[in-house]
Amino acid sequence: MRNPPAVVFVHGMRTSSAIWNRQLEHVGEAGYDAVAVDLPAHGERRDERFSLPRTFEVLDEAVDSFGPGRRVALVGLSLGGYTALAYAAREARGMPRTVPEAAGEPALAVARNRLAGVVAAACSSDPRGKPVALFRDAARISVAGAAAARSRATATATRWRAALTGKGSRPGGSDVAALAGAAAVGPFRPGWDVVTDALTHLAGRSSIADLRSTRVPVWLVNGSRDHLRLEEQRHLAAAYQGALVVVRGAGHDVNTDAPEEFNRVLVRALHDFSRH
Repeated sequence: MRNPPAVVFVHGMRTSSAIWNRQLEHVGEAGYDAVAVDLPAHGERRDERFSLPRTFEVLDEAVDSFGPGRRVALVGLSLGGYTALAYAAREARGMPRTVPEAAGEPALAVARNRLAGVVAAACSSDPRGKPVALFRDAARISVAGAAAARSRATATATRWRAALTGKGSRPGGSDVAALAGAAAVGPFRPGWDVVTDALTHLAGRSSIADLRSTRVPVWLVNGSRDHLRLEEQRHLAAAYQGALVVVRGAGHDVNTDAPEEFNRVLVRALHDFSRH
């Protein structure tokens, strides 16, 4: 295999790097170096506050950990997918960053563009605009904690679902809960203030615009039962070199709902990235 990339896994909202344990094992056995990061306000970084600039710093650290010149693939789920696409767009724009001075040497400005590709899972609905703003406001209300406020939050979330999907509320619908990361992993579960912060940062961005800016292959991977895949064709059309895989029977948490199928798709994507 020519020039295999290292892999950085990025989890979704209100979960942690632990969701990638089966993927870390699988890609390790396939010969790839890999690491899973905790986003700000999650996992080992639970004491930090979520922001997109801080998330970019976390990803910079992970990419740099593999050494100079090593090409890296990002694999992100939900919030992690959106941030991976935003990071890839920034890389494509060639924004310089500063490497801290070491051993008395001056700080250096270095070019980016070290990505080999992106696997963006469960993030095929553009977050820009009213739907995310509505849900962000619902999260803010929930943080306040009053019973009446929570009732208003539920109503707002219902409007958010209708605005995003173009349909009314459905019994058992899990799209709002999915985006919020309701199935948190481990004993620590970030609060709704994390949802507020994350959606505040997402609300001003467009995942489709980020895709148009990328200059690396992007594989979109969605569960067939994920309510947030309604714009997957628009996302595919916007990708520089795009592929779309829908995993039958899986929901929003596609990597844990169907880990064996997701792992097969993941290795196919990494092989594809190795050829570029």
